[in-house]
Parts: sequence; C-alpha cells; structure tokens
Amino acid sequence: MREIVWDTETTGIMPGDGHRIVEIGALEMVNRTLTGRSFHTYLDPQRAMPKDAERIHGLSSEFLTGQPVFEQVIDDFLAFLGDAPMVAHNAAFDMEFLNWELKRAGMPIIPLTRAIDTLEISRKANPGAKHTLDALCNRYGIDLSGRTKHGALIDAELLARVYVELTGGRQIGFDLASETRADDTVYERVSLAARAHAASPDELARHAEFLTGLKDPLWLS
Repeated sequence: MREIVWDTETTGIMPGDGHRIVEIGALEMVNRTLTGRSFHTYLDPQRAMPKDAERIHGLSSEFLTGQPVFEQVIDDFLAFLGDAPMVAHNAAFDMEFLNWELKRAGMPIIPLTRAIDTLEISRKANPGAKHTLDALCNRYGIDLSGRTKHGALIDAELLARVYVELTGGRQIGFDLASETRADDTVYERVSLAARAHAASPDELARHAEFLTGLKDPLWLS
C-alpha cells in the first residue's frame, strides 16, 4: 500500500486572498514504512512574504526570490504523487492551496477524496484532546527537538510517525497470523477412569444433621 505524507508552507491562510505555496515536502510510505524516497522544493511566490508567516516558517522574501515557480516543479511533484492517497494534517488546507495553484497553471485539480486527514483521525480517536502536530508528537513520544520552526519536509517526517501511531502502529492488520505455524507433534489421547462421585457415610451423616436446622426443606417433602 503506497501513500504520500506531505505538507506545505504558505504566505498566508487563504489562497483566494492572493497567498501562495512557498514550500512542498512529501515522503513516500509503503505499508506504513518510509521508503527513503522524498520530494522537496521551495517556491518563489512572486509576492512579498508577510512577517507573521515568516515568523512561523522562517522563509523570507529574500530567500525565496529566485527559487522555482510552481509551474516549474508541478510535473515532478505530480509524478512523485502518482495515484497514491495523500496524507496531510488538516488536509483541506493543503489541498485547497495545491488545487488553487493547479488552477492557476491551467491543470486539473486533485479531488479531496484522495486526501487522508490525520486531524480528523485524531479528533475521532481522542475527542476533547489537542490535535496540533506538536500535541500529537508529545502524546506519542515523538522527538521534536530538531524542529525549531515549521518546515514542510520536517513536518512531513513528523506526521509520518504520527500517522503510523494513529492508525495502529507499524503492525497493522493480521499479518502476524500468517507467520504462525501449526504444531506437527502427534499427541496420544489417554482415557481416564471416571472418578467416584457418591457421598461417603460421613458426608451423608453431616448432611442429615444440617437438614435438621432447616424449616421444612423442600427436598424432604
């Protein structure tokens, strides 16, 4: 089962307000295991970077100017995606930005049905808890020490580990059952004589004495 865990960084919250993607990070997983294949790129948004957004991911206008524009990398990204499900945290956000960029480039959009949203999985699994990526990493004991700011690739790496935990850990399904071998040892069945169940004279005497203390016991009527 091939899946792509991915994340984006952007200039803001709403693509309809002129905000753009500035970084894409994606990792390939097969059977819930990272394969080592990845896709990563920075993008020139061709607009100024708001200071609020820069404080989150640390990507400045100066750094992004001269990076590839979306149209230059989209074919490689789509080839990396293939037809695999796309795992993201708050997937609607990333999918909206990606599809906005695809429409700008005159390309078909990707249906939201391809997305697997770890935010929704977490909300169902842990109602009332915090569901940020940081909170999930803390819940599952995933090391955050190497993450000083948001970044598409490092967040995708953390999300891959969270996704495995949210979906039952690395051993998913009943694959272990197929590894269990039947015992070929031949056992001899031994028949034992039935044990005597009749009460002894002493037991009968003590039972009769017990009955004298009962008022009209039914089994003597």
